[in-house]
Amino acid sequence: MASRLIVVKVGTNGITSEGKLDELEMENLACQIAAATKQGDKVVLVTSGAVAAGIAELEIPPKPKDVTFQQAAAATGQSVLMAKYRELFKKFDLKVAQILLTAEDLSNRKSYVHTCDVLGLLLKIGVVPIINENDVVSVDELMRTEGYRINFSDNDILSVLVAGAVCADLVIILSDVEGLYTADPSQPGAELIKSVDTITAELKNSLNGKSKLGRGGIQSKIKAAEIATSCGIAVVIANSRRKNVILDILAGKDVGTYFKPQSRMTAVKRWIAYGAAVKGQIHVNEGAKKAILEGSSLLPVGVVRVVGSFSVGDVISIVDETGTEFAKGNPNFSSAELNLIKGLQVSEVHTKLGADKPKEIIEHRNIHLFEEEK
Repeated sequence: MASRLIVVKVGTNGITSEGKLDELEMENLACQIAAATKQGDKVVLVTSGAVAAGIAELEIPPKPKDVTFQQAAAATGQSVLMAKYRELFKKFDLKVAQILLTAEDLSNRKSYVHTCDVLGLLLKIGVVPIINENDVVSVDELMRTEGYRINFSDNDILSVLVAGAVCADLVIILSDVEGLYTADPSQPGAELIKSVDTITAELKNSLNGKSKLGRGGIQSKIKAAEIATSCGIAVVIANSRRKNVILDILAGKDVGTYFKPQSRMTAVKRWIAYGAAVKGQIHVNEGAKKAILEGSSLLPVGVVRVVGSFSVGDVISIVDETGTEFAKGNPNFSSAELNLIKGLQVSEVHTKLGADKPKEIIEHRNIHLFEEEK
């Protein structure tokens, strides 16, 4: 069997019990990953649980609405969590590496590529990368300016962004439910949905529910599945406490809910579409929108307004005259430069900024159209 690259995400409820780390469940997780590795697969583990581990270590009551408390708990719990993972994986002769990521790490193209390189090397030498959001510095309100929008807010989304970055074959999202149900699984008559070909608006609107200890609920998991499948990566949502759940999924057994992958995007478009935070907006006229939708690049003459502060290479949203966002892109100019050249012809741009500047504000290969997600 050819080697597969698998991203496994485990939620807080999957590795904690009664408010502290559940060592038996963590060992079960490590055992399955070790077995998958032994049969030739490569596994990246995205784990929650740092905040819960920190609260247990500090022995003080949780304060879920206190951001500073949550960060202090995460800072305390990260070392506890990693120490336990290191101890458990060592039983199976596997080394682990901790990688803490923020939205900004994935938004910067150089940092994003470097993270991919590091993950690739770790997997090549047989180390299990263990990834978590860097809760200590990941505050949504930080670095927020007009037009700024972060790219992830929980480990469900982070897991599929990592999967897209490393071109994974499969994402396994382990939760405290068996998968996706036709209704709230606690209600009579709710049935497990075995397979989803396409994630529709109707499906997303029918969902509700959130875990008690973690931030991600079923809506977050469906959004994660939508991102991954749009990038050409299959997803399975399953119960973390089901015996041999990972190995059974890898063996092709009927476990959880399977989400069918769509056509795979190029690496750059995956990053633009999902990996990077949006740092600002470019508003364009109707002619520019029509040209972009037909496959053209964005030229200065089509820009009518620039919102936010961004640099060359950041990802921005592209908005039409009605205020509707229809694409994202990776511009060749900073916001300051764009404010000088918006609405100008290419010849006028060269007069203002120099002949060495590109003629395109954003090349079409660096534009992701939201219609492409459908």
